[in-house]
Amino acid sequence: MSTDPFALFHDWYTEARTTELNDSNAVALATADAEGHPSVRMVLLKGYDERGFVFYTNRESRKAGDLAANPHVALLFHWKSLRRQIRIEGPVSFASDAESDAYFASRSRDSQLGAWASDQSRPLDARATFEARFAEVQARFEGQPVPRPPHWGGYRVTPERIEFWLDREHRLHERRVFTRTHDGWAEGMLFP
Repeated sequence: MSTDPFALFHDWYTEARTTELNDSNAVALATADAEGHPSVRMVLLKGYDERGFVFYTNRESRKAGDLAANPHVALLFHWKSLRRQIRIEGPVSFASDAESDAYFASRSRDSQLGAWASDQSRPLDARATFEARFAEVQARFEGQPVPRPPHWGGYRVTPERIEFWLDREHRLHERRVFTRTHDGWAEGMLFP
């Protein structure tokens, strides 16, 4: 096994991408608001490197409000068929505009239009309201590229702690943990 948490993440993630049937890049994102009330939801990992783990969303959503009030998060990947999970904890920051623009341009046109039409996480009186807004946005951008909305972009989680959990029989699991230090990573193990 690697002693570099990013190399180990890459190995496990690559295997999950080839073996998991649905959304192998799905990750639970846990946040807390200014009062410390927790919230968790699934997001999709759209990039990672030594700087951190990147996901994209509406920056006016509930999760974005939590991130603004308390910019510390936890991520959890769980690949049941591989009997593995990875926990990541650390502060979050904005991905660059260039990164956000590039990813937005790679999305399907309907997903791009949906980002304009949706007031993500806000109350909706009826599905027809959203569908009408989608049709309006569709007409607005007819025949032209859809630019990234100013309220939409990426977030990068900079890991301070990464735990790799491997299921073992009789709940005798293997847990390796990496903690960021001033000059790299310290590695240890945890009781199951």
